[in-house]
Amino acid sequence: MFSLFRKSAPTPKDPYVRQVDQNAFKIRVRTNRHKEVVELRFTRSADIGRQDDGDGFIYRKMVVGPNHFDRGEVTILFDARYNVKDVQTEGCTPIEVKDWDD
Repeated sequence: MFSLFRKSAPTPKDPYVRQVDQNAFKIRVRTNRHKEVVELRFTRSADIGRQDDGDGFIYRKMVVGPNHFDRGEVTILFDARYNVKDVQTEGCTPIEVKDWDD
């Protein structure tokens, strides 16, 4: 009866990307070869560009492990409101925000 006035649960954010502030995001990945953790911080104004088809935004970055120089690539697709649509990785695996040791 009273469920009509309850707030619904918020829509879940992307499990891999954390929004640090209004302009910045972070993602952590683990390299496949030596399991090194690399953190990437990127901003709307400097790092994220418009997709070629004009439908949203894209962030693409090469990842290099700090000790063994393992290589990987991270691609994050955003909609027009900077909500994460998809996270794609090659040579590395994204780490869920809940598993970060902060």
